[in-house]
Amino acid sequence: QVQLVESGGGLVQAGGSMRLSCAASGRTFDTYAMGWFRQAPGKEREFVAAIRWSGGSTYYADSVKGRFTISRDKAKNTVDLQMNSLKPEDTAVYYCAAEPPLPSTRAVITGHRDPKEYDYWGQGTQVTVSS
Repeated sequence: QVQLVESGGGLVQAGGSMRLSCAASGRTFDTYAMGWFRQAPGKEREFVAAIRWSGGSTYYADSVKGRFTISRDKAKNTVDLQMNSLKPEDTAVYYCAAEPPLPSTRAVITGHRDPKEYDYWGQGTQVTVSS
């Protein structure tokens, strides 16, 4: 069984930075891609960023492109999200997720943006950006 545990959330002022980390554990952990999603109150869960585990290709939502950076450490089974120039609209619960090792064609074509393509999810960490 794969477990994902996020850390690093909290309160930050607009314009500030924050780094989220997600640690994956499990005897047979393997994935094609890992992603970060977020969900604000009253809104649907939305894609933030994804990274292919093997090659390291990255994908970003337009709303965070140029401000957020996703990275992974294969040796430690961790994926991080560096968030800079934070805005109040970035306030949400942030979740990391892992795709299965053999993804669907749709997941690959769409840049791993659909939460339905992910098998495992963390419990989420709150990020609050004050104005």
